[in-house]
Amino acid sequence: MILAVDTCLGASSIAVLEGDVVRAARSEPMTRGHQERIAVLAREVMAEAGVKFPDLTRIAVTVGPGSFTGLRVGLSFAKGLATALSIPCVGINSLEALAATTGATGFVAAALDARMGQVYLQIFDSGKALMAPDALEVTVAIARLAELYSGGPATLIGSGAPMIADVLPGATVLIPAFADPVAIACLAATRPAPSHSPRPLYLRAPYAVAPAA
Repeated sequence: MILAVDTCLGASSIAVLEGDVVRAARSEPMTRGHQERIAVLAREVMAEAGVKFPDLTRIAVTVGPGSFTGLRVGLSFAKGLATALSIPCVGINSLEALAATTGATGFVAAALDARMGQVYLQIFDSGKALMAPDALEVTVAIARLAELYSGGPATLIGSGAPMIADVLPGATVLIPAFADPVAIACLAATRPAPSHSPRPLYLRAPYAVAPAA
């Protein structure tokens, strides 16, 4: 029985998965306010699923890349809940979660707009990662995409997908605001129990400037 938690991108999302059965799932679009909503949402979705927290056997949570504040909210909630229940907490990177959201079985590139002329990028083929998640200049990301593409149907997903789409003009381009929490739960179900708690995946340092005098 897996509870999936995601606050990395443009929503607070919860899903409850029992084996292959989705007991309940909900995503509420938001760019702020994850901290106030995620615990309440988890209780609501658990009630809808007819599942009590002690029934859970695993927690899944996205660890980034994404909103620096958002990913910390979800990660803190998931780790605290897993500790309280003495069950494993499995981290899933948000690019992998987006790739799984497509349901595509071939070549999939997950890309997020990282601002400042960069994208967060990870590329998969038949579910196998062809590269580690990385923060790349757009021109470098386009070159990486061209290098790893070996032909056949292609899917680009994420807010950064339009920024790199020109190199694969026949690709399907999807721009969801967030990943499917059920896909996150399914990914976590295939992982061995981790030996340590998940850590945030920061592909670059936060960008901040000092306020003007």
